[in-house]
Amino acid sequence: MGSIRIYKGMPPLTEEEIAELNRNKPKSDDEIDFSDIPPLTKEELARMRQDRLRRQKQKIAS
Repeated sequence: MGSIRIYKGMPPLTEEEIAELNRNKPKSDDEIDFSDIPPLTKEELARMRQDRLRRQKQKIAS
């Protein structure tokens, strides 16, 4: 993460493209502002449950 890959046949990046890539670099958790997200209430936390991705069983047609 955080590296630019250049593939064979790609045109070289322009200065503007490089500047845009640098502006959009991933931020660390310390740099992200979460202040606009309202805190969860105790009721909301009580209603939460862990969700697990499960494969659906395939039905075999007979």
